[in-house]
Amino acid sequence: MAPRIETVHGDITAEQVDAVVNAANSRLAGGGGVDGAIHRAAGAAELHAACAALGGCPPGEAKATPGFALPARWIIHTVGPVWAGGTRGEPEVLASCYRRSLAVADELGARSVAFPAVSTGVYGYPPDRAAEIAFHTTSTAETDVELVRMVAFDRATHELYLRLGALPG
Repeated sequence: MAPRIETVHGDITAEQVDAVVNAANSRLAGGGGVDGAIHRAAGAAELHAACAALGGCPPGEAKATPGFALPARWIIHTVGPVWAGGTRGEPEVLASCYRRSLAVADELGARSVAFPAVSTGVYGYPPDRAAEIAFHTTSTAETDVELVRMVAFDRATHELYLRLGALPG
């Protein structure tokens, strides 16, 4: 069954869900944007140690750690594609990020998951194209997750999700 999809304009680190998705780098080493914010809010030392034990993560895949100091019980780390014009498999890799994150959520028993706009920051994915992939992939997923919340850092991304059919959260 496909999950209910909501969107909010806000801070993913404050979401009251079972799992938050981190737009990570392949070393799972923390960084800027969403990744840095999640590391700081969760407890950088604890999260860094947990991520180091995972041994990295290739683009399109997902791995989980505890949520530590976040309200969410788990953090699902996924590595999105770096935008190179859309001709190097970026749409497929981005869709895989959402599918694999939901599969990991299912393995954990998570029923609510908050996603950032994966790859739209320093990885340069066009927000409108990324939002379409995120919405389509999650809205057609076969998953036990009941609620997907798309957390937009900016109003423009929030509006994209609403236009695609996400419900206001």
